[in-house]
Amino acid sequence: MSTLASESVAGTHEKAREGPRDRPRVTLRAIVLGFLLVPLHVYWIVTVEGIYHWSHCTAVSLYWNVIFNLMILLAINAALKRFAPRFALTQAEFVTVYVMIAVASALAGHDTLQLGVPNLTIPYYYATDANHWEELFHRYLPTWATVSQWSVLRPLYDGHTTLYTPDRLAAWLGPTLWWTAVISAVGLVMIGTNVLIRRQWTQREKLGYPIVQLPLEMTRGGLNYRFFSSRTLWVGFALAALLDLYNGLTFFWPALPIIDVRHDRNHFIDTWSWGRPLNAMGRIWIPLYPFIIGLSFLLPADLSFSIWFFYLFRKFQQVLAAAWPIPLAPELPYLNEQSMGAWTALFVYALLVGRGYFAALGRSILRGELSREMDPAEPMSHRAAFVAIVAGGAFLLWFAIRAGMSAPVAVVFFAFAMVLHTAITRMRAELGPPAHEMAGGMNSAVLLRDLVGTKALGPANISIFPLFWWLTGRGYRTTPMPVQLEGLKMGEESGAEPQRLAVAMAIAFALGAFLTCWFFAHLTYMRGNNPMIGHNIGQWDMMASWLQYPQPVNVPGIIFMFVGAGLVAAMTWMRTRFLWFPLHPAGYALGMNFGVEYFWTCTLLAWAIKITIMRYGGHKAHQKALPFFYGIILGEFTVGAFWSALSVVLQRYMYDFSPG
Repeated sequence: MSTLASESVAGTHEKAREGPRDRPRVTLRAIVLGFLLVPLHVYWIVTVEGIYHWSHCTAVSLYWNVIFNLMILLAINAALKRFAPRFALTQAEFVTVYVMIAVASALAGHDTLQLGVPNLTIPYYYATDANHWEELFHRYLPTWATVSQWSVLRPLYDGHTTLYTPDRLAAWLGPTLWWTAVISAVGLVMIGTNVLIRRQWTQREKLGYPIVQLPLEMTRGGLNYRFFSSRTLWVGFALAALLDLYNGLTFFWPALPIIDVRHDRNHFIDTWSWGRPLNAMGRIWIPLYPFIIGLSFLLPADLSFSIWFFYLFRKFQQVLAAAWPIPLAPELPYLNEQSMGAWTALFVYALLVGRGYFAALGRSILRGELSREMDPAEPMSHRAAFVAIVAGGAFLLWFAIRAGMSAPVAVVFFAFAMVLHTAITRMRAELGPPAHEMAGGMNSAVLLRDLVGTKALGPANISIFPLFWWLTGRGYRTTPMPVQLEGLKMGEESGAEPQRLAVAMAIAFALGAFLTCWFFAHLTYMRGNNPMIGHNIGQWDMMASWLQYPQPVNVPGIIFMFVGAGLVAAMTWMRTRFLWFPLHPAGYALGMNFGVEYFWTCTLLAWAIKITIMRYGGHKAHQKALPFFYGIILGEFTVGAFWSALSVVLQRYMYDFSPG
C-alpha cells in the first residue's frame, strides 16, 4: 500500500497550508474523544463477537469497526472544515483516536479477552462427576483471580438477570482488577519491545506497514480530498456497498435470494465421501469475500501466491500422512509443530537481519544513553523501554508464581508467547496479510508439553495454562502488539508527539482490558451462556486429559519443529540468492495452521488479478487499479459495519459480511 505515495502529494500541500494552530499534536480533546469512543467499540465487539458470535470486527488485520468510525468522523470533519475550520480535527488527532480504538478493539477481540474472561468461570461451572475437573485442578486454581462461587456462577450462565447485586459485584471486582493489571503489564512489555525494534524495522529496513497506509491516506491533512475524489475508488465502493446493502435487506425480506460469499455456508468442497486418503483433507471452503480480495490485492505477489500455495501444500501433507501412516509418528504431519518452528525461525531471522543494530542497542542500554534525544520519533528512551520490559515481565512472573506456576515454566511460557507476538508483529509490519489466525494449537502450553512432557510440567502448571489462553492459546488474530507498533508508525507519519501517543495507547490498553471484563459479565448475566464460553471448554478438557493420561516428550513433534524452521531458513536463503524464487516463508508459517481456510481463495483470485494486470498493463495499470480495490474495502467496511451496529440495536442477527 505504499503505492499510495502518489496521492499523498495533495496531503503534503494541505499540511503546508495549515496554520500554527494546526501543527501536529496529540491533543487533550483527541484523547478525550478516544476515551469516550472506546467503551462504545468494546461494547459493540463483546456483543456481536462474544455474546452472539456473529459479525466479527477483529478477525481480520484491519479492524473494520475502526475504519467505519473513521469514515463517520471524516464526514463530520468535512463539515467542520467548511463551516467551522477552527474545530476541525488534524491528522494527528485522527491518528490518536484511531490507535486508541484499535488497541482497545484488539483486547476485546475474538482471540484475546473474549477467550480470557470466560476462563475465569468455566472450570467451576462445567465441573461434573464425569469429567473430574474438581479433583483434577480446582485446588490449583487461584480463587483470588477467578470467579468460583456457585451462587454467582449459576445466574451468570442462566441469564435474564443482572450483574449489579452486592455479592456478584464483589465476586467480579477482585479478578477484574487483577487481570486488568496483568493485561496492562503485558502491554508494558509489548510497548517496550516495540520501542526497541521500531527504528530497525521502520527506518533502517524501511518496512512498509501496509495495514495502516489506508487510514493514513484517508486522514492526511484532516481529510484527503485527493484520495476521495477518485472516481475509480467510488466505483469499487458502490459495487461493494450495494452488495452488502442488498444482502442486508434479505434479512428483512427473506424471499430475496442472498448473494452468498461466506466460507461457511454453501461454498465448500466436501471430501468426506471421497474415501481414504483424500478425505483426510476434510472440508475445503471456497470463500469469496470482496473486501479480502481487495486487501489481498495490496499484498506482494509472492506472499499472496505463497498463502494459497502452502494452504494446498498442507492439504497435500494430510493426504500423504493418511496414505502412508508411520506408527512412530501418530500425529503426522505435525502441523502445529511445523508452524511453531516456522514462526520461531521468522523471529530469529528478524533478529539476525538487525543484529548489528540490536548489539549496539544493548550497549547503549547498558551505558544509559538517552536514545530519545537522538530520535524524536521514540516515545521513550531505549533504556526506559528496557525498564518497561523488565518491570512488566517481573510482574507477570510474580503473578504466575503466586497463581501456582513454577518460575522456570513461567519464564519459558511467557518467552515463547512473546516470540510469537513479535514474529506476527514483524510480518504485519513487512507484509500486512488480511488475517493471521493460527487456531490449531500453536501455543506455549503445547510447546512445553512437546519439549518436556506433562509429568515434568506437573498439575499446578498445567492447571494455570488455560487462564492465559487469551495471550498464547487459540488464534492470535487480535494480538495488540502489532497495533501498538503500527500506531507508532502512524504517529511518525502524521507528526504526532510519540510520548503523548504512547500515553493515549496506555490509557486505551487499561480501559479496554477493564471494560471487556465488565461488559462480558454485564451482558452474560443479561443473556446467559454464549458461544465464546463454549470455545474454551475444549482447552480445559485438553488439560484434564494431560493430567489423567500423562504424555511423554514428543520427539517426532520436536523434529518437525526443526523441519518447519529449516524450511523457513531454506526459503529465506533462496530468496536472498534468486530474485525469481516465488515462495515466501511467511506464507508457509501462515498456511501450516488453521485460519487460511477463511480467505485462501480470495488471496488466489487477488494474486491472479494482480499478476494479469502487471503482465499486460505494467506498473501504471496497477496504480490505476489500486483505488478500485480501496473502494471495495471501504464499501464493505462501511455498509457491513452499519448492519453489524444495527444488529446490536435490534438485538437480532443481521448480514455478516466478514469471516470469524
